[in-house]
Amino acid sequence: MLDARRAALRFAWLLGTVLVAAVLVVSAWLALVAGGLVLLLGQGTPWPLALCIAAALNLVGAGALAWWMRNLVNEMPFNALVRSLRGEAPTQP
Repeated sequence: MLDARRAALRFAWLLGTVLVAAVLVVSAWLALVAGGLVLLLGQGTPWPLALCIAAALNLVGAGALAWWMRNLVNEMPFNALVRSLRGEAPTQP
């Protein structure tokens, strides 16, 4: 019982730490985008064009992450376990 409680507490700390790290990464990304906007505006780029460039870069990054996630979904863990629970025969390599 004590081991399960300690594991749950460590898991909660881990999730909290991951959440704080994610907020810091998002803040850093926003700072980079804002810095890029300031740089573009300093070179005489109009506001709408600078914002469109920043939005396009964000969309390209989101698309790259979506493509990577699609590949992760194709290789889901525990495929053998799911097949055995469904009663399917194992596949031959």
